[in-house]
Amino acid sequence: MELRDAKLKMIGKVRGTWEVAAAYLGMTVSALRNRAYETKGQVLSEDHCLALQELSGTTLYAEAIATASGGVFLKLPDDLSCENEVLMRKFNDLYAELGTFSRHFTEATADEEIDRDEKAMLEADAARMHKVLAELVALVFRIYTPQAPREVA
Repeated sequence: MELRDAKLKMIGKVRGTWEVAAAYLGMTVSALRNRAYETKGQVLSEDHCLALQELSGTTLYAEAIATASGGVFLKLPDDLSCENEVLMRKFNDLYAELGTFSRHFTEATADEEIDRDEKAMLEADAARMHKVLAELVALVFRIYTPQAPREVA
C-alpha cells in the first residue's frame, strides 16, 4: 500500500470521516483534502499521519512506511499479562516454521537440485521464519528490557 492510499484509508476508517479527522487535526475539511490528495504540493506531516493512525485505530501508516522501506510492520500484542505464554507460543511458532523449512529443504534437495518453484517455496519459508523470529525478539526486549519512567506533563 502506498503512503497516500494509507492516509485516505485511515480517514475513511475514522467515525465521521473527513469532518471528524479534520477537526481532530485542527484544520478545515478543505485543508485536509488538499493535504491528503497532495494538491499543489501540500502534504500531511508525519505528526498528522500518526495522529490519523491513532484516531482511525489502525496501523495503516506504519504498514505503508514499512512497505515503502522494503519491510513489513509487525504489530505486537498489547496485553502481555501472560508473558511466558506469549513467548512460548512464539518459540513454538518458530520451531514449526523451522520444521516446515527443513521438510521442504529435504524434499527440494532429494534430486540434488533446487528448481525455481522449490527456491520460491524455501524463500517463502525463510521469510515466515524471519517474521516469527523478529516478533519473538521484539517481544523479548519489550518484556525484559527495563523501561525508563515516563514523565507526566
